[in-house]
Amino acid sequence: MIKRCNSLDEVRQNIDRIDEELVKLIAKRSLFVSQAAQFKNSVDDVTSLQRVDAVIDKVKVLSADLGLNPSITEKVYRTMINAFTEEELITFDTRYKAIKESYY
Repeated sequence: MIKRCNSLDEVRQNIDRIDEELVKLIAKRSLFVSQAAQFKNSVDDVTSLQRVDAVIDKVKVLSADLGLNPSITEKVYRTMINAFTEEELITFDTRYKAIKESYY
């Protein structure tokens, strides 16, 4: 149950606390994304639209179950996935260049 706040300052303190928790969770997610990049062998593996769709579908259901508008979660997740995909592409490209250079 979410407690009812008595002031704007109290609301903001709770939002700040949640933001800290969210950033910690995003950082943890980032570590797994970095590991996933090691197992991918192509740009298509990195950008896998099927995986993106599966994740979006999953979080939309979770959102609905929790009473959150699924479109909010979808927008947040698409933005987060795009940012992580950009990072993965950089990792993949760097790894690919290193492999290529080792052969020449």
